[in-house]
Amino acid sequence: MSKDRPYSTSTSRQLSVSVGGKNTDWHIAEECPVALVFNQRNYAVMLATPSDLEDFAVGFSISEHIVNGLGEIRSIQTEDVGVGHDIKIEIDQERLDRLDIRQKRRNMVGSASCGLCGMENADSLLAPLPKVGHHKSPIAENAIEKAIQALPDHQKLNAQTFSVHGAAWASLDGNISLVREDIGRHNAVDKLLGARARLGDHEDGFLLVSSRCSYEIIEKAARHGVQAVVSISAPTGFALDKAMEANISLYCWSTQGVVRLFDL
Repeated sequence: MSKDRPYSTSTSRQLSVSVGGKNTDWHIAEECPVALVFNQRNYAVMLATPSDLEDFAVGFSISEHIVNGLGEIRSIQTEDVGVGHDIKIEIDQERLDRLDIRQKRRNMVGSASCGLCGMENADSLLAPLPKVGHHKSPIAENAIEKAIQALPDHQKLNAQTFSVHGAAWASLDGNISLVREDIGRHNAVDKLLGARARLGDHEDGFLLVSSRCSYEIIEKAARHGVQAVVSISAPTGFALDKAMEANISLYCWSTQGVVRLFDL
């Protein structure tokens, strides 16, 4: 790889490796800096898989409460800048004026594992989340099991690399309709929810994540009006508290089956 281009803009690279004394091809997931710039103001630099960046821009903008919805975004342009990508997002000036960007600006690179890196204070962690509506009845366990079992078949990049997370939207009967992948679970969620916003998808269902459920996943779900979240692994205590605060039904998977952690 060229010394003046340290980051790849593809989603994976292929290597020839030795496994058990035999040469074989192996794919490694890529990550690169992705800068989010609002009306020429730098806001954050996240390490992410360089795919579905327009979806990421929309999902991130809503999750961060920079905009209330897709209608407040005028345009999105992505640019390969050699060391990664810039996402240039134009939003309504009125919205920008209302946004005290200095208080929420991220001065550090957000890693693949943390969606909160670089926050200047903890106020956003303690701020109450918006309450969302809830399903008329609990999601059927067989629907949750069906979606969990189907998720690996929808993760094309993970099938190559065995190292990226997936976020999926599943209908109430467990059919997966949309999936996005990223090295960061929070990035994958932003990409998925951004894609749903861009598609105008209002199908009832639940968010499925291929990871534990941490606080930022619940926060993103609440900002996007998601009523139920299913995680492969257990949530953190803070995530559970926030799910209860936002009226988000929360489930996870165990060797014994579906665990109903909070169900309205």
